[in-house]
Amino acid sequence: MSDDDSQQNFILGFVMALIALVIFFVVGIVLWHKGHNPAAAAAQAAAAKPAVVISAPAPGAEPKLAEVTETVTVTIPDGASIRVVNGVVNFYFATGSADLAPGAAEALAAVIKGVESGRKAVVSGYHDTTGDPAVNEQLARKRAEMIRDVLVGLGVPAAKVDLQKPEVTAGSGNNAEARRVEVKLVD
Repeated sequence: MSDDDSQQNFILGFVMALIALVIFFVVGIVLWHKGHNPAAAAAQAAAAKPAVVISAPAPGAEPKLAEVTETVTVTIPDGASIRVVNGVVNFYFATGSADLAPGAAEALAAVIKGVESGRKAVVSGYHDTTGDPAVNEQLARKRAEMIRDVLVGLGVPAAKVDLQKPEVTAGSGNNAEARRVEVKLVD
């Protein structure tokens, strides 16, 4: 092998390495821009729903229920959350769980006021379509009964809370939205 061949091989290897470096650099920049797009981050922040901030009362002070008057979402990392929209309170649950997100009393304040004014609270449990349907039905009922017990614990007479099994218990939307208990007021 001559010196010219070894120089050509060196130059060819160097050029190939340079091309690979440029390709990796361009791909890295594109991926970084996709993940750090300020316009997309601003749009997501604008679309985000406000969260409820719950604080403990001062020592010796009487705890008060906050009345939720707008669309509010409380989300806990494991999947449990609460959403109030147009007077309907939706409690969302993690897969296979009946754990309630904090803030239930605050979210139910408008329902409690409605019951105090003579209306009834209707509690309905829904489930997602994953897993065993019979187990899902039992879990949806357990979740609904728990919300009923929370309402009764907050002073709502048990006779003013109806557990209603929906005609279709498999909730609509994605699985996270389907795993819910809905509380609404009826006359």
